[in-house]
Amino acid sequence: MAASCVSSSSSSSSFTLQSQFPINRSLKPVSLSWRASIQQSNLSINLAPSNRTLKNQGFVVQAAWTRRSRSEAEKRPNKKSWKQRTDMYMRPFQLNIFFSKRFIHAKVMHRGTSKVISVATTNAKDLRNTLPSLIDNEACRVIGRLIAERSKEADVFAVAFEAKKNERIEGRLAIVLDTIKDNGIIFV
Repeated sequence: MAASCVSSSSSSSSFTLQSQFPINRSLKPVSLSWRASIQQSNLSINLAPSNRTLKNQGFVVQAAWTRRSRSEAEKRPNKKSWKQRTDMYMRPFQLNIFFSKRFIHAKVMHRGTSKVISVATTNAKDLRNTLPSLIDNEACRVIGRLIAERSKEADVFAVAFEAKKNERIEGRLAIVLDTIKDNGIIFV
């Protein structure tokens, strides 16, 4: 609708809205039906107007898109997709595994609150003194078993693991994941 704002000359800024259609405030609808209120206010409705006249007047309502096009994603790159917005509720617990040159670290976190549920690392004092090597296959099995036990103690029986970009699930990482799976944790 074509509406214009008119400013008054007083010190406080007040605006009045002048619309294209006059408003008759004395008419009150008798029924709750929208047809009865339109008939009473003497408005006529053309149910099949041409699209050309609507476009010229600016009345076209565009459809709401459920998916973003590539051009829209390029314009607003920080807007998250549906999966990114809902994934932390669908799969709330995430497993993170990190291999350094000297140690193996693993933890299960809650995505929504970033609270750490369980942690296992070969840098812990009891494992450092008992394991012969802190980065070999046996250390991977111990870390997997500890993460599974500590997660079950915290009532977490399903975790999500997402490999990083260009990371293959093989070698030591596969050993840790298989051990966690063998000890009763489900991967979702």
